Amino acid sequence: MKFIRSIALAGALMAAPAFAHDFAAGDLTIDHPWSRATPEGARVAAGYASITNNGSEADRLIEVRSDFAASAEIHEMAVDGNGVMTMRPLADGIEIPAGEEVKLEPGSFHIMFMGPEKQLVEGENFAGTLVFEKAGEVEVEFAVEGMGGPSGHSGHNH
Repeated sequence: MKFIRSIALAGALMAAPAFAHDFAAGDLTIDHPWSRATPEGARVAAGYASITNNGSEADRLIEVRSDFAASAEIHEMAVDGNGVMTMRPLADGIEIPAGEEVKLEPGSFHIMFMGPEKQLVEGENFAGTLVFEKAGEVEVEFAVEGMGGPSGHSGHNH
């Protein structure tokens, strides 16, 4: 009996992280929304996630909202032909093609939270809403991870 309880507990513990930080709406799966910790007084914060479209039609991330910040925009960071890094808001959002995954990650597509109301502290979470053209509104929790590191995915493996 003890053995069966141990297996059940181990199964529950292994399932908990995946369940706790994946979100779904329609054919879309949002994997591990996260943000980096911010210094005191930061005027912006960035949000990231992987969005997979398991459907047969494209969808589009068109808006992001969070009570944590005055506003949020969908941005793209890119390097132009002269090696200059540029960041610009995407007024039409980001297309999530059918059967594909789009990564919002440092140095690429991301969410900019403007005017955060508080410092983001590693280990905390904050709520947000991703709005898709077809799948509608998806409530998510952004996990706040450490400031350093190339990917910000401290302890999270894909």
